[in-house]
Amino acid sequence: MNCPNVLAQGTCSDAGCLHKHNVLACEHCSLLFQTDGELKVHLTTDKHRNRASGYSAVLGCPICSSNHAGGESGWKLHVGTRRHRANAARQGVSPDIEPQGPEPSATAQFCDICQFLIPPADWNAHIKGNKHKNREMFTRYRSAIEEAETDKNGVSVSGRFDFEFVEPGAAATGVRNIATITTSIPSSRVRLLDARLASSQGAKLVVPAFSVAVEGPNRQLTVNKPVRLAIFLKQAYVGRYEDRLELVFRDDQLLKNFVITRTLKAIVANRAEHEAFRPQAPYVPRTRSHRLHIENSDVVPGERPPALDAIRYVTRLPRADIPGQLKTLLGSSQSRRSIMQNITKVFMPTTLDAKTYSRHFKHLLWIEEAKMEEDLERYDIANASLTKHNRYYYLSVPGLAEKRPSVLVGDVILVQERGATSRQWFEGHVHFVRQSEVGLVFHKKFSPSVQGRLFHVRFKLNRIPVRRQHEAMDTVFNEEHILFPVERHLVNRPARVALKLFNTSLSTNAPQLQAVASILKSPKGSPPFVIFGPPGTGKTITVIEAIRQVLAEVPGARILACAPSNSAVDILAARLGAGLTPSDLFRFYAPSRSKDQVPHQLLPYTCINDNGNFTVPILSRLKRYGVVLSTCVSASFAAGIGMQRGHFTHIFIDEAGQATEPETFVSIKMLADQSTNIILSGDPKQLGPIIRSPIARDLGLEVSYLERLMSMQAYDLNTSYGRGVIKLTKNFRSHNAILSFPNKQFYDNELVQSASPSTINRYINSPYLPAKKFPIVFHSVSGKDDREASSPSFFNIDEILQVKSYVQRLKGDRQFRTADSDIGIIAPYHAQCLKLRTALRSVADGVKVGSVEEFQGQERPVIIISTVRSSKEFVEYDLRHTLGFVANPRRFNVAVTRAQALLIIVGDPQVLSLDPLWRSFLNYIYLNGGWTGPDITWDANEIVDPTGGYDKKVRDAAAVDMNEFARLMEACTMAEVDDDLDANVDRPWRNVE
Repeated sequence: MNCPNVLAQGTCSDAGCLHKHNVLACEHCSLLFQTDGELKVHLTTDKHRNRASGYSAVLGCPICSSNHAGGESGWKLHVGTRRHRANAARQGVSPDIEPQGPEPSATAQFCDICQFLIPPADWNAHIKGNKHKNREMFTRYRSAIEEAETDKNGVSVSGRFDFEFVEPGAAATGVRNIATITTSIPSSRVRLLDARLASSQGAKLVVPAFSVAVEGPNRQLTVNKPVRLAIFLKQAYVGRYEDRLELVFRDDQLLKNFVITRTLKAIVANRAEHEAFRPQAPYVPRTRSHRLHIENSDVVPGERPPALDAIRYVTRLPRADIPGQLKTLLGSSQSRRSIMQNITKVFMPTTLDAKTYSRHFKHLLWIEEAKMEEDLERYDIANASLTKHNRYYYLSVPGLAEKRPSVLVGDVILVQERGATSRQWFEGHVHFVRQSEVGLVFHKKFSPSVQGRLFHVRFKLNRIPVRRQHEAMDTVFNEEHILFPVERHLVNRPARVALKLFNTSLSTNAPQLQAVASILKSPKGSPPFVIFGPPGTGKTITVIEAIRQVLAEVPGARILACAPSNSAVDILAARLGAGLTPSDLFRFYAPSRSKDQVPHQLLPYTCINDNGNFTVPILSRLKRYGVVLSTCVSASFAAGIGMQRGHFTHIFIDEAGQATEPETFVSIKMLADQSTNIILSGDPKQLGPIIRSPIARDLGLEVSYLERLMSMQAYDLNTSYGRGVIKLTKNFRSHNAILSFPNKQFYDNELVQSASPSTINRYINSPYLPAKKFPIVFHSVSGKDDREASSPSFFNIDEILQVKSYVQRLKGDRQFRTADSDIGIIAPYHAQCLKLRTALRSVADGVKVGSVEEFQGQERPVIIISTVRSSKEFVEYDLRHTLGFVANPRRFNVAVTRAQALLIIVGDPQVLSLDPLWRSFLNYIYLNGGWTGPDITWDANEIVDPTGGYDKKVRDAAAVDMNEFARLMEACTMAEVDDDLDANVDRPWRNVE
């Protein structure tokens, strides 16, 4: 552990020297961690458990002269074999022997560091490889750390190095602990040369939370006169702080230096508040256990709710069951990469064109359906209780109010009594859905007495939406000018049309007027027209005006207007309803929807049967409506009751970027003909559709029809403006400081601040702003990622308390008054949302807390974003599953463009700065004075490399900053762990009906 270089120069000249860094180690996996929390999370991973059990170790059998992988479990299998026992009997020894090290072999050499057998031909390549070098460095470093943390040469270091919880007020003033250095050797000639912190040795010096000073002039250790150290904590901001105290000693008798280290820790927070949100049970990863298949013959059918018969369809939906070979492949134990390669080779067409279109998307639908079915397993309930009232059996479903799982009227839930000896399950149809429970009706054979009995509950995927999409894909409608438009399909559209506007606010907005004119004057059978609407640019207003103009000016116009979600369709319906009567407009709702889920003002525009279920008018009446509205998937109802293809002259699809291509094409392939005009509106720079299957995402299901069109040459904004696409550019939402960064990053700096000054300047000069004219705050918090029990979703207590503090300040400010409805809080993880709601329940219960998906299309005067992540080891997880904000530009874009007047981000800059987009945004805030909390550790004036590589740069800087290197070592191993099982826990379920 001796390192004279560091004493002479302040920084070790040996790039391989690892003595001065604050790292915790996992011996089994040869991995380094900076905090106890990170190490504890690692200890729960499959990789660690396998290594700890000896899975990767090679053990030798002297009886059989053979080597065996698999560690302890592999050894047990070997000693139980007939061959091993026969060899033992032949040699007259007991077969139950202890394993030894690997047996020498002419075909392999054993690497002690990596615990693997390596063929001689590969040996040189192995020892030069990165994995071997990393483990070699770890082995050397582990030895150094163990030595450094051990008292030695008769010197002992004692004291309180973990400050534990420190109240923020006390931490801001400063807290002191005393450490004592003693020697037990009477003739000791040891003196303290230096007492310093590892944090002071990084490439960019920051003000550390801790400081250390030797009390008094004495540095010579004697038995009767110890050396005292004062360790100070002074930090004005909440969060978790760690450092390593390095004590360098000189033994003048031996003429040698040696080092003793101690880890300093502190949590700046109120203990009671902090502990109120801590995990109630440690996180234990869920193991993959495929559901046993239930044959239809094992299910006793339940009683269908009346809602399922509310509409009489003249066509029958196809079953569209997943092909057996595909289902087997998706359920195999192969790696995701292998499965995808086999799917691509066997099932997917080599090119996507009009002939292969349906086959391509049908297989993507099946792949997604298989993953949805797998994800439903998470919500299965063991040992559930049922209660009975009249004919209904009530089942309490955890997470129902948050659509986790999403349950609709008409869905099927299977139950089986615990301990049942038969394979029989009872099918319960959902007749109603309440806040936290559902009402089921079973077959009359189901026992009427359920008191005191427990049941296993399985949720069954509602296949109606996916079957509707398959039905659309099965049609022969494959018009090239709609599926794959090219330049020759485009038509010239008038630059200006004299319009008598229904909404006069458009009169001074040239892009909106151009969009309406282009749609109005498009010839029949034109290729799709796209309204590209960045945040706050009035996209929906433009769509509403275009619909009204088409109805007024195009003879015989009939319009079908769709959107992916009911909420988006309701916005269209409400705004159109302001100028249209119930005889002009029909809003279709799936019969599974209840009346209390529908805005009261829209009920006159619906059709309700005698049972109180939504239904449809007779076909002749339906044909007389000027506008029909439904979700994208439910649009097939019109064809299902006999509406002829081509009845609708125009099909509008709003928020088209949030729908999958098969969803978008339910209306088009079922109802359009060669003359139908298609209009899409949305923003491909914001969130796309929610796709649960990583394989389906990789194969393109996450790319919406809108995004695919805008990637084509025919829809290039520079050459097709006004003919195929219009970009809206006036932003009516945000202060220019909030708008500026996403404007530059995503919209070519073309957006123009056009919002009311009284709205966007509301918090200028407020006490929340470090820079009084710049309404963005980044509050730096060094927190900790936590997970609880069996939920893999992350939460961060330190950020929860910081967000709560901001809400309390906003609510208590009498000068800058803020109501609950003025504040929106965005967090990328479901667990964080739940904890935040709990924290705010007694403070501001009316504040909306939700995911990025829940805020798309919305705005608030104040948006607070909690980024949650504080461990770099999980950045790779986010990269692969695109759940958080890191490395996901669309989620970032939506999150930061919701605020009108004040944007507050609470997060860990050390994690966020690994992504070039976030690093650029943090630099933008920092250079404009919007930073608060601990300082950044990089140069904000340095040009950001858009290709990234900041994680590699941190690793490359390991010689001078081993802390960063250690925390990133786990990020490399995360890629080796199969996290797909729990990846979708934070991905919302959508109701597309």
